[in-house]
Amino acid sequence: MFVNASEMLKAAKAGHYAVGHFNTNNLEWTKSILLAAEEMKSPVIVGVSEGAAKYMTGFSVVAAMVREMDKALGITVPVALHLDHGSYEGAKACVAAGFTSIMFDGSKYTIEENIEKTKELVALAHSKGMSIEAEVGAIGGEEDGVIGAGEIADPAECKLIADLGVDFLAAGIGNIHGKYPANWKGLDFEALDRIQQMTGDLPLVLHGGTGIPEEMIKKAISLGVSKINVNTECQLVFAEATRKYIEAGKDLEGKGFDPRKLLAPGAAAIQKAVCEKIELFGSANKA
Repeated sequence: MFVNASEMLKAAKAGHYAVGHFNTNNLEWTKSILLAAEEMKSPVIVGVSEGAAKYMTGFSVVAAMVREMDKALGITVPVALHLDHGSYEGAKACVAAGFTSIMFDGSKYTIEENIEKTKELVALAHSKGMSIEAEVGAIGGEEDGVIGAGEIADPAECKLIADLGVDFLAAGIGNIHGKYPANWKGLDFEALDRIQQMTGDLPLVLHGGTGIPEEMIKKAISLGVSKINVNTECQLVFAEATRKYIEAGKDLEGKGFDPRKLLAPGAAAIQKAVCEKIELFGSANKA
């Protein structure tokens, strides 16, 4: 069931749970995410970065794949197709391609320019019935070649962006993309609490969901986080399962080299990981 992400995240905020945003990188990723959401009876957000979309030959191809797979699999739970860390141009392209939700990451701009561009994209997205996410404060780590130093968001700036009518807001609170280093200081819950107080009922977003300890995830949800992004963990479990398959020589047995067999263990590992995250986030049986 293809929807925008607004209502599912409002329900998550009110119900004190979070909806998982899982990045897709190809057909196997998409199928595993959708099947896991259906299995857990959970709403889900299928996210795609601009780099992943380019790899899959474009936003329109991604939109067609997810939409048609949703139908073909008979998925009954709410599914949003969302642009992750979109540029101004990328956000507009996803509107045209048939996404149901977009993110504009204006954190690299001055707050004035972030406001100006976000305001324009809010009007465009809402005119098409789409939800929109904005960002204040850079997320640390690297994604698609974009490196962020990590920056705690200014609660006052978060309110300025929230007041533009965005549907949910990503705010940097010490979270990073990729693997967390051993010396990571953890999430800044004082900053998160201040941001939540300034933005009221607006659902907040936690990027970099891979590797954050469970107790931190639960505390973040209690402080207003309603959407949690996961990408790296699915990549890691896919790689591990595929490596084990090849190291065991399975690809040399019969037609084990057939990509439908070769990629199956990795796809199953993604589905399992997504189910586990849904359970942790508390969105199971919330569809």
